[in-house]
Amino acid sequence: MRTPSPALLAGKLQTVATLAGAGIIRPQRPDRMLHAAVALIRWGATPAAGYKAAAARYPDDLGLIDEAGTLTFAEIHARSNAIAHALAREGVEAGNTVAIMCRNHRGWVDAYVATNKLGAHALFMNTAFSGPQLADVAERENPAAIVFDEEFTHVLAAAGKGRRRYVAWHERGGRGAVVTLDELMAGGDTSDLAPPPEQGKAVILTSGTTGAPKGAKRRQPQTLDPVAALLERIPMKSRGRTMIAAPLFHSWGFAHFTLAMGLSTTVVLNRRFDPEATLASTARHACTSLIVVPVMIQRILQLEDEVLGRYDLSKLKAVAVSGSALPGSVSGRWMDLFGDNLYNLYGSTEVAWATIATPADLRAAPGTAGKPPRGTTVRLYDDDDREVEQGATGRIFVRNDLAFEGYSGGGSKQVIDDMLSSGDVGHFDASGRLFVDGRDDDMIVSGGENVFPGEVEELLAGHEAIAEAAVFGVADERFGQRLSAVIVTREGRDLSADDVKRYVKSNLAAFKVPRDVEFCDALPRTSTGKVLKRELASRLRKQSR
Repeated sequence: MRTPSPALLAGKLQTVATLAGAGIIRPQRPDRMLHAAVALIRWGATPAAGYKAAAARYPDDLGLIDEAGTLTFAEIHARSNAIAHALAREGVEAGNTVAIMCRNHRGWVDAYVATNKLGAHALFMNTAFSGPQLADVAERENPAAIVFDEEFTHVLAAAGKGRRRYVAWHERGGRGAVVTLDELMAGGDTSDLAPPPEQGKAVILTSGTTGAPKGAKRRQPQTLDPVAALLERIPMKSRGRTMIAAPLFHSWGFAHFTLAMGLSTTVVLNRRFDPEATLASTARHACTSLIVVPVMIQRILQLEDEVLGRYDLSKLKAVAVSGSALPGSVSGRWMDLFGDNLYNLYGSTEVAWATIATPADLRAAPGTAGKPPRGTTVRLYDDDDREVEQGATGRIFVRNDLAFEGYSGGGSKQVIDDMLSSGDVGHFDASGRLFVDGRDDDMIVSGGENVFPGEVEELLAGHEAIAEAAVFGVADERFGQRLSAVIVTREGRDLSADDVKRYVKSNLAAFKVPRDVEFCDALPRTSTGKVLKRELASRLRKQSR
């Protein structure tokens, strides 16, 4: 048996100390501690174990608050058991995939935890995707069943054909003939299931190099070291209350749902994001943490000062933000209003987290992405795959225990020296803080969503009234970046900006619709025929002044 190195032992001791400080490790009744320990040993670090352990340790404490009311940890455990047994009776088994297309509410939690208890893979569908996109994803991932909100019935028509379908949330009388999760669990078997032969994976949809949605496969972390590393930077404590405003189907919302399980935290959810409603829920439920993407912070700060001052956020200790660039002016205004509680995390679906900026970082270096947490290494490489000098810009590569396992359809990101590409370029300042300068390709991030101009251009090229189209990203104060399109119409054809936007929205996700649409007689090109998008962007900037 190999003796652990001093560095490894020191890291484990630091993990234990951090978890104890966060309240994850604490004295408790021996019988409850025993039940929780058995759950972790049998199930591993999974949602199934998380809620089984929480039900053993804190059965009557609130585990979830949403628009439908409250659920205790024991109720969440029993509900997911009943759904898992019912799905098994209907033929869903370990190794199958269950697609989940829900907004932020208990149905998403019920479906995901039940799926995990079966050892099935959970495929998180983006609620902004169009029908054709969802059909393509379903054909590639081949889910055995789809759990969805009633409002998505029409858009999922093609994707759901020939598959088991279950409604998670519906308006009164709106679900039709589809079975609901409530009906699945009604009078069902709430007994514990046997652990599956293999843990189910979470598959989060992202965009690959072609812009088409890809499934990024990820297992649960095998140790608590990554959780401890995060908690060393962000002051989140056990038994707090976390308002998750970021979508649960996104890697950022999903990460904090997973963290909440480890902390036995009460999760607070609203189905749709609304700036004032988010503040109201955070204050009403005395939340200690708020999970958002930058555009949500910006929309909250656009509220009138009287509204901003209406809600007591004194219990809020950590506002964790990720998903796109956080402008320095936004972070400064938030902290001036609500205190130094803002933490900016940089990462991606593929590499998980790479760096974390604390309030002190954001005050000292506005716009920074921060420094790598313990257990994470970040390096910058040039186009020849050589590490760049201090202060120089390079492609960002990350190594940690949370990197994804590759795309479900095959392929992965570039790897150098066991470091995984994030797809961005950036530089470090003299204090070791990372600044993200942009993408290493033409992809843009708009409001936390990855958007590829080429995908939109290809769609527009198929429009009968469009001769040519150029689509590119420009800076946007609200969304970080936005898409702009310049169109050359075919001779004798009439087309309006609204026509273009409707066409894109009917075929692609809503966040891929260009916000600016301009028309011209011809696209400027280089001598080799490449469109001069930088020139077009410059024209738009001048026109907007």
